[in-house]
Amino acid sequence: QVQLVESGGGLVQAGGSLRLSCVASGRTFSSYGVGWFRQAPGNEREFVAGINWNADRRSYADSVKDRFTISRDNSKNTVSLQMSSLKPEDTAVYYCAARQRWQSERESDYAYWGQGTQVTVSS
Repeated sequence: QVQLVESGGGLVQAGGSLRLSCVASGRTFSSYGVGWFRQAPGNEREFVAGINWNADRRSYADSVKDRFTISRDNSKNTVSLQMSSLKPEDTAVYYCAARQRWQSERESDYAYWGQGTQVTVSS
């Protein structure tokens, strides 16, 4: 079992930055791939970024490429999402999710989910 807790959300002006953290409980977190997803009001949840268990592969949605960076520190059971050059369309609830080994862009591939953290970008 893995429990995930997101933090770091908030209100920021367009062009600003935020750093989200996903902290996991469970001593085997280092063997899990992690994805970040987001859901804006009225929209379906969408993939944002993912990282493999050993960080050998990272992937990003086209909409955030070159603005967001995903990283992990397995010694701290933490996966982070550094978000820069934020836009109003980045406003959403951001969720982290975990699955064995490999990250995936498909929501249905993930077994464990956090409760989400709100990110609001004002224009």
